[in-house]
Amino acid sequence: MTTPARRGRLTVYLGAAPGVGKTFAMLDEAERRRARGTDVVVGLVETHGRAATAAKTGDLEVVPRRRVAHGGTTLTELDVDAVLERAPQVVLVDELAHTNAPGSRHPKRWQDVRDLLDAGLDVVTTVNVQHLVSLTDDVEAITGVRQRETVPDQVVRDADQIQLVDLSPQQLRRRLAHGNVYRPEQVDASLRQFFREGNLTALRELALLWLADRVDDALTRYRTDNDIASTWPARERIVVAVTGGEESETLLRRGARIAQRAAGAELLAVHVLTTDGLPPAPPAAIAAQRALVESLDGTFHTVVGEDVPSAVVDFARGVNATMVVVGVSRHSRWRQALLGSSSAEIARLSGAIDVHLVTHERARSGAGLPSRLSSLSRTRLVAGWVAAVVVPAAWTAVFAALGRGAVSLPTELMMFLAGVVGVALVGGLWPAVAAAVVSFFCLNWFFTPPTGLLTVADPENLLALVVFVLVAAAVASVVDLAARRTVQAYRSRAEASALAALSRSVLRGEDTADAIVQRLALTFGLDEVRLDERDDPRSPWSAAAHADRGTGAATPAPEDTTTEVLIDDTHRLVLTGRVLPASDRQAVEAFGNQAGIVLEHRRLREQAAAARDLEHAEATRTALLAAVSHDLRTPLTAIRTAVDGLAMPDVELDDEDTAALTTTIQDQALRLERLIDNLLDLSRLQTGSVRPVLRATSLDEVVPPAIEPWLGSLDLDLGEDVPLVRTDGGLLERVVANVVANAVRHSPPGVPVRVAASAGADDVEIRVVDTGPGVPDDRKDSMFQPFQRLGDTGTGLGLGLAVADGLAQAVGATVVAEDTPGGGLTMVVTVPRAGGPR
Repeated sequence: MTTPARRGRLTVYLGAAPGVGKTFAMLDEAERRRARGTDVVVGLVETHGRAATAAKTGDLEVVPRRRVAHGGTTLTELDVDAVLERAPQVVLVDELAHTNAPGSRHPKRWQDVRDLLDAGLDVVTTVNVQHLVSLTDDVEAITGVRQRETVPDQVVRDADQIQLVDLSPQQLRRRLAHGNVYRPEQVDASLRQFFREGNLTALRELALLWLADRVDDALTRYRTDNDIASTWPARERIVVAVTGGEESETLLRRGARIAQRAAGAELLAVHVLTTDGLPPAPPAAIAAQRALVESLDGTFHTVVGEDVPSAVVDFARGVNATMVVVGVSRHSRWRQALLGSSSAEIARLSGAIDVHLVTHERARSGAGLPSRLSSLSRTRLVAGWVAAVVVPAAWTAVFAALGRGAVSLPTELMMFLAGVVGVALVGGLWPAVAAAVVSFFCLNWFFTPPTGLLTVADPENLLALVVFVLVAAAVASVVDLAARRTVQAYRSRAEASALAALSRSVLRGEDTADAIVQRLALTFGLDEVRLDERDDPRSPWSAAAHADRGTGAATPAPEDTTTEVLIDDTHRLVLTGRVLPASDRQAVEAFGNQAGIVLEHRRLREQAAAARDLEHAEATRTALLAAVSHDLRTPLTAIRTAVDGLAMPDVELDDEDTAALTTTIQDQALRLERLIDNLLDLSRLQTGSVRPVLRATSLDEVVPPAIEPWLGSLDLDLGEDVPLVRTDGGLLERVVANVVANAVRHSPPGVPVRVAASAGADDVEIRVVDTGPGVPDDRKDSMFQPFQRLGDTGTGLGLGLAVADGLAQAVGATVVAEDTPGGGLTMVVTVPRAGGPR
């Protein structure tokens, strides 16, 4: 089959409810296309016994359906192969969500349609809104009926054309009452149940909203493809700008109320991460606001931008928003007058987007604002202010001692400028500005003619002094900014290193609560860190882990403070020690959030491990019951039959029959004994109750008793120079017996199994060689698992090799499977030599 030049186009008639006329609309389109000369065939149309629908098919060509026998009845389905062979331009396929009969080409009809589209055929199809998989729960809540036949939303969304077929609830109920949808005997029940007016209204709204989403996607693609930057208010989208402050909750709730006024409106919250050096909002506050947005059926978005107003407006335009909700600035009036406000700038940049300004309790309070004040320590600030006075005075004293005229004014200006830069490096911006002002007065008074006066005779000297002050202030500002950015970079690197260390500790398995709090105490130099937990938000807190930097419980100093960091509703960190600056507190909150993720991951991992253990135990129990019910019953049944034969009073047995029955009892009793021994050994291994006694042992004490039941089927070669081994003789005997039993069972009749021993430098190998069917490489790892019969489903529980491997590990030996040259399997039991490495 050649590859089609293009993929077929899909047209979907989407019905708001059954009976609205989807199939009629599809057949109308078929008639229109055929009238234009298009080759149209009916792949499958469901008439549901409606004469009007059958008549609507008219003289359209119908591809015969494929008949499928199922459950004693014959079903008909879309014959995809027949349609492909016919190869029309357009094919009609009704009921896209239909489930095909077993044995069909695909389980679902939408998969059949996909094959037709891939072959280049255009398809016109129908589906009701209640069959969209994303709306299954909503439809069940509305109608009380769970839809079993569904179609993935993306299949319908990817359609080239979607036509909504709709009727008002009253019209649809009248159509139903007139018998145009269901048979008369079904009408009353349908009107009372699924086709209630409320149900139909809700389904109609679901269809409109779902289709609106799809149309909105198409509108977004069109605006992107045509580089349209302006907003088209086709749908209400409310964007709320959140800062992480307490007022953000007020803004979010106001935005949610605005969104609720318009059906289908969306609520979007946006938080801007700035790159201008301002400290970010606390992670805990952002997490709480994210949770609030999601509880209000909105979405939370984070963007990065140098300028907050521009970033908010760019985001709003990108999502085609109709309104931006912002809060009144927290800046004081005088600061707004000097620097402006983000809300006013957003209103200026918004263009056609409405801006809703919301007042709040912190409006114009100036509280909680991020600050650009220097992050230097108090010691450096004090040193900077002292240097702002001492450095100009020192230079003045030096030049005065050198004498007037010894140094030119430009040189003096440069030296004073160097002093200002030094002050900026020590104390930051404002001490440097003060040093520049003091230097200006010193230069003017002592070194600029006329000296001793704050006047300047030469205008060039005045210009030089003014330029000096401006350059000194600019240089000090740049130096201070570089110093602050350096401090922020070091702090960010330290925080990243701390979180990376936590991640590495998790990868190393140190994801316990104790490890987390210990690392937190060491990283931030805290005296004591405690992790509290509770079962639910109403329960009291209890300590889950505790750590301090000493060997015992820390004794807080009087000046220590206690800080609480809430991780989530059921976990919190309690920190005791030094007062944490704002930057460190943000890092601790980030650390706490990471710790919460780690704890949740560990809890889920423990639950998964417990579930796996339970699943393994359940699988073992099920397999054991299934196997035991057969494999224990078989020898018991044989023994019971033989005993009954011997005990029958009215039957006289000759010696040969009596010997045969006696042999059967002995053989089956031995088989039963081995089964029970394996079960007991497996139980002991799984409970860890095997306690080997290791001592120097000769293989002559182990191998002959182990292989005694199969001596007639073995070729034994132990050799006379095999050294002693360090093992538990009884347990090693069980290992050899199980391995030999497995080899004898799988060897061809009349071909002996070879058992040989050879010595190495540090160990002794016992090789059990058979020429049976062997084991594929992909089964060699799993053959030592319990209940693996290796293709032999006749007898045995499949425990022999599992028990052998477990007992071998208990005595320090190994069991490895290798291929026998020429075919078969060789089991190699490796045992340490006595006196060798332990």
